[in-house]
Amino acid sequence: MSELLTAAYRCWAEIDFPALQRNLAAVRTCIGEGTAIMAVVKANAYGHGMVEVVRALSDRVEMFGVANLSEARALHAVAGGSASRIYILGPALPGERPEIVKHGFVPAVSNAEEAAAYSALAMAETERQKPAAKFSIHLTIDTGMGRIGVWQDEAVAAARDILKLPGVKITGFASHLPVSDEDDAFTHAELVRFRALVIELRALGLESAIAHIENSAGIIGFSSQAGDLVRAGLMLYGSSPRPDFQSKLMPVLTWKSRVTLVRDVPAGRGISYGRTFITPKPMRIATLGVGYADGYPRHLSGKNAEVLIRGSRCAVLGRVTMDQILVDVSAWPDVAPGEEVVLLGQQGRQEILAAELAEKAGSIPWEIFTGIGTRVVRIPASCQTLR
Repeated sequence: MSELLTAAYRCWAEIDFPALQRNLAAVRTCIGEGTAIMAVVKANAYGHGMVEVVRALSDRVEMFGVANLSEARALHAVAGGSASRIYILGPALPGERPEIVKHGFVPAVSNAEEAAAYSALAMAETERQKPAAKFSIHLTIDTGMGRIGVWQDEAVAAARDILKLPGVKITGFASHLPVSDEDDAFTHAELVRFRALVIELRALGLESAIAHIENSAGIIGFSSQAGDLVRAGLMLYGSSPRPDFQSKLMPVLTWKSRVTLVRDVPAGRGISYGRTFITPKPMRIATLGVGYADGYPRHLSGKNAEVLIRGSRCAVLGRVTMDQILVDVSAWPDVAPGEEVVLLGQQGRQEILAAELAEKAGSIPWEIFTGIGTRVVRIPASCQTLR
């Protein structure tokens, strides 16, 4: 990325869309050609910028997954096309259902009561717009996540009740894997249960309903059990929930800041709030234009976090503050204000992955990405960044 293009930014993220498309190809390699792909673009595409990510993937995936109606509405406004490609992963509020039906977004439904509410709305919509196709819903089944969905033992009965409702049609069965990056034995058993349940549900006359359960960790670890559709999220953005697969992915986001001030500090000085770091010797310390208000985790304070300057790792000193952090640049006496710093990504031969920041902050890569704030400008990376 040209220095001229980013000179006005003190904190920004460069998004590498060719890398995003390469990661999608890695998903396809895992699952083969017979399985469809839902790109999960909730939470502003995991902090990468939903509008641009959707445009980069629109003709390469079958569906997009969002968290709620607000995201579905925003996605539809930029993506256009069929609303039936937009799947709402979480339960809708009663007041949101009319708009979901009106647009034809596909909602996750956890019980027959929710389905009945959609049925009534769909029938009213049919009265206004004749003829109208049945409204599509996906029946969500709880196979171990414990968050949403009808419990697996009650799924067949719920499906039978929904089949009696006018105006709605079950076009999919969904579940979620809670420990696909931690417990292979449980995940394998869960997939077996889900597959058997789908067979039983299809025997009710729902042969064409698609089944989807696998997230990124499931895609990587259990690709042979992918089903009809997979929901690719974290791995699309170049971070693997299973470390052994990381080399096959390319990080999409590089998060950068700039040096705003450089000071020579003698031994014995306190650095940042709380004086948790006292200089043990004379040090050259740079102030950077990023803090927890930008999404740089405060929990990285005192956890041996580092940034990259001139391709070398420089230690973060003291507590992370709202708008600034302090780093040791004693090894670079000529570092000056305006110099580019990499917070997350590659510079020279060094690289800081989201997994590294997450581990040091006691968090997860998902939170690192989605926590990058709105005042961090997102811009396309140069095509030359493709490795």
